[in-house]
Amino acid sequence: MIYEQLKLENQLCFPVYAASRLITREYQPYLENLEITYPQYLVLLVLWEKDSLSVNDIAKKLILNTNTVTPLLKRMEQQGLLNRKRSEKDERKVFVQLSEKGARLKEKASLIPEELAKRLSDNELKVNDLEKLKESLNYIISILSK
Repeated sequence: MIYEQLKLENQLCFPVYAASRLITREYQPYLENLEITYPQYLVLLVLWEKDSLSVNDIAKKLILNTNTVTPLLKRMEQQGLLNRKRSEKDERKVFVQLSEKGARLKEKASLIPEELAKRLSDNELKVNDLEKLKESLNYIISILSK
């Protein structure tokens, strides 16, 4: 018996997974210039938007567990991109702030989204299509993250 629902071509997860991997790959040359990885870029995006957040807040924003984020933040601190400081009120809480080096990367990184949008919209895919796709994906994320 053939199970149509189990064919790879009929899965929602595969094109989302493949597109994610391929888009992340497109970021690589830009991130290599900044000497950071894609997960580090995501953390920096969160902190550029609002500096001095708790590890829990960063993890929540990135839809990750704190035990995934903590080693990443430790490495970023060793690279001089940020500083971690335990809360004086509640020592279970750790707050993360951009270092001067991490803050300076913001200007260099500001060109990345535009460059990527150009790369994707150079084909028949239009910026409007990308915006609609992003809205749809954000909607799916909001449903699944409840």
